Amino acid sequence: MSNIEFKIISYLGRTPDFLDEVKLRDKGDGKIFIEEWNAKDKTKPTDSQLNALETEATKLLNNEKADSKRRKEYLPFEDQLEMIYKDQKNGTTIYKDHCDKVRSDNPKE
Repeated sequence: MSNIEFKIISYLGRTPDFLDEVKLRDKGDGKIFIEEWNAKDKTKPTDSQLNALETEATKLLNNEKADSKRRKEYLPFEDQLEMIYKDQKNGTTIYKDHCDKVRSDNPKE
């Protein structure tokens, strides 16, 4: 997702359908703009309204990056189940320790 998408999410307070509710277009120079606004709950934001959401959008973007990295590092569910099984069998905390490390290595804002 681009930063403008996170600004729109911050503005609406939810994730819109970017195919029907909010259509974005690249001008060709890498600058993305709102081509069509069909969201019914709020009027189309001005550039200054979107720019005021820069900090919140950056936070959402950084948290999305952390979530993406966490999903990769948590390992497949089969491996997680194996860790849980071994923890219950042996009285260890390997699974909890693994999850704690993934979260601490990839903190959210």
